[in-house]
Amino acid sequence: MSKRKQSEGCRPMLRRTFLFLTAIALARVAADYFAIAQNRDSFLTLMGQLWQKSLAFLSSIQSNQTPQPLPRNPIVKSAKTNQPLPSNPIVKSPETSPATQPSQPQIIKRSAKQAKPVQVSSQNVAGASFYLTTIDLADPEIYITMGLANNADLANTSKVTRGDEPFENMVSRYRAAVVANGTFFGKDEQKSVLGNMVAAGKFLKYSRWENYGTTLGIKAGNQLEMVTARTEGKPDWSQHWFSLTCGPRLVKGGKVWLSPLSEGFKDSHVLGVGSRTAIGFPASRDKLFLVTFLDSLSLEAEANVMRAMASRPRPCYGCFEAMNLDGGASVGLAHQGQILQQFRVL
Repeated sequence: MSKRKQSEGCRPMLRRTFLFLTAIALARVAADYFAIAQNRDSFLTLMGQLWQKSLAFLSSIQSNQTPQPLPRNPIVKSAKTNQPLPSNPIVKSPETSPATQPSQPQIIKRSAKQAKPVQVSSQNVAGASFYLTTIDLADPEIYITMGLANNADLANTSKVTRGDEPFENMVSRYRAAVVANGTFFGKDEQKSVLGNMVAAGKFLKYSRWENYGTTLGIKAGNQLEMVTARTEGKPDWSQHWFSLTCGPRLVKGGKVWLSPLSEGFKDSHVLGVGSRTAIGFPASRDKLFLVTFLDSLSLEAEANVMRAMASRPRPCYGCFEAMNLDGGASVGLAHQGQILQQFRVL
């Protein structure tokens, strides 16, 4: 065999040997790197961010190819009449809200003299009728929490579930000034809830990969924030003593902001016209507004109502930030033990 042929025959073996040794070296470096817990967490965080950006990019492409636009401003008037509001004193929890270390200097000062209790009133804005629940975060006796079906300790997931429960049972058990529906849950047997949840500083549900919808979070000192994960980055749930994820977002920075597809919402019941509930807060960030609509309306109409409240006289201040909550047959509202609005079990 000629020297030239011998040389050509050795080259593939040398390449394979080089690649094999390189792979061993890289595997050793990777093993040393991932042996450190902090490095593993950093890698997972990076992968999560890349995955989140990929989903946001795919969602933006899908949003540009939407076959049907969102309904524009329809409001379907309900045949129901408003329930009279209770006149007995409001029952407030004696507990105080838990707190974590604040990440921002702005803290709401609590004043028993200036604060007002939870107030529920009937309103009509932009042709839509609704119950407005105003929660004054300066009230030192205000306590906001989450109640789970069948008094569960953790929210329903694909692995663990306590099912659902009639709304009136939850109203009787919690005996709160106001009880209302919250986030979406699945239609399967597990009844898995959407998004991460925090109540009393404790996670009721948490996944590091969660990036759907919009999150309302309350930090130490009752600092409010509203974050849409796929467009603004995921919130730091560990900073929230109360946190609820739902959506789509309705108002951002005082302007109507609707991009449900980019948030991951594709269900026609969410995108169409239906019964709705929304929550938001004014630019002063010292109050929460829970709005339970009596009429069926589109997301755009709902967003316009939440924003238009700013032009109304007190106690309707208007929302600087707002998001949609679960609606349809899940709408429920009770005030001082009296059910004002109810459709099905939660």
